[in-house]
Amino acid sequence: MRHEVLLSPEAVNDLRRLRADPRSDVRDAIEAHLRHEPMKTGRSRIRRLRGAGRPRYRLRVGELRVFYDVVGATVQVLAIVFEADAAAWVAAVEQSDEEGRAV
Repeated sequence: MRHEVLLSPEAVNDLRRLRADPRSDVRDAIEAHLRHEPMKTGRSRIRRLRGAGRPRYRLRVGELRVFYDVVGATVQVLAIVFEADAAAWVAAVEQSDEEGRAV
């Protein structure tokens, strides 16, 4: 089944800030992994995040992490961040969810 991939405004900005090579790698990984099997975990680059309300999944692309949710046949990419910043980004999202703010 082919999934539709939607990028949030934050993800679009994150993608634009990347240099050409990593941007191309992220686009290729989104096409290869998220279009066809976005929830396939295990030995793949995809991990389901435990205890997280949002985002539910993380795709590893080199030193970058793509955070996303799957809703029906749609993959909602929330952000693309460097590995070093990933934990802080997830913590900020969880905190804003707890406080009832929109993400």
